[in-house]
Amino acid sequence: MNVCEYRQIALGPGPGSGSSATSQAQPPASGKQQQQQQRRRRKWESFAGKNRFFCDGRLISGRQSGAFYLTLGLIVGTSGLFFGFDCPYLTENLTVAIPIIAGLLFVFVLSTLLHTSFTDPGILPRSTPDEAANLEKQIDNSGGSGYRPPPRTKEVLINGQTVKLKYCFSCKMFRPPRTSHCSLCDNCVERFDHHCPWVGNCVGKRNYRFFYMFLLSLSFLTAFIFACVITHLALRSQTVGLLNTLQETPAS
Repeated sequence: MNVCEYRQIALGPGPGSGSSATSQAQPPASGKQQQQQQRRRRKWESFAGKNRFFCDGRLISGRQSGAFYLTLGLIVGTSGLFFGFDCPYLTENLTVAIPIIAGLLFVFVLSTLLHTSFTDPGILPRSTPDEAANLEKQIDNSGGSGYRPPPRTKEVLINGQTVKLKYCFSCKMFRPPRTSHCSLCDNCVERFDHHCPWVGNCVGKRNYRFFYMFLLSLSFLTAFIFACVITHLALRSQTVGLLNTLQETPAS
C-alpha cells in the first residue's frame, strides 16, 4: 500500500549562501503579514465535494443552481405583477390588509427559500487519508492474501438493536442510518431526502424544515394571489365587462 506523505517545504536560501546577511537586510514583517503567513487552510477551502461556498464558507449551495434562479425569478416576477396591478385596485375598493398579508407571505417565502438553498443539508465529513488507510489495513489483516476492498456492509449494535451500515467508496466511510450519497453534490448527506434542483441544494437533516416551510408558504401565497386576482377581475367586470377588464389589466 502506498502511503502518501505531505511535507512542508521551507522556502529560503540554502546553507552557505549568505543567509545571515540577507536576513539582516530584509525588514521585519508586519503583524498583518505574519497573520497571513500563519493562516491555516480552512476545511471548506479543501472541500472534496462539488458544492459552492460563499461569504468565507458560511453559505453553501449546489454546483448546478440554474433552476434555483428560475424559481427565484418566477416568485419575484409573479408577486411583482400582483403588487403593481392588482393590489392598488383591491386596496382602494376592499381593504388595505390585502397587500399587507401578501407582503408578509412573500417575505416568508423568500426567507425559507434562501435558507433551504444556502444551508448545509447535513454533509458528513469524509475520512482522512490516515483513517481510510487504517480501515484498509484492518481489512488486510483480517485474513487472506492480496488486497481486498472494504466490505459493503457492517453491523453495529445501537440501543440493543442490530443496524446494518453501508460503506461509501467515495467518502471512504460507513454511512450512518438514513444517510445516502448524492451523486450531483458528491457528498454523503445525513437523513438525505432528495436533491432538489429548484432550490439548488440537497434536502437533508439540517434544511428539511426550511424546505417544508417553503413549500407550505408558497402554496399559501399562490392560493392567496389567485383568489385576489379572481376577485379583482370579478369586481371590474361588473362595471365595464370582462373583455374590457382583461384589456385594462392584462397582467392579471
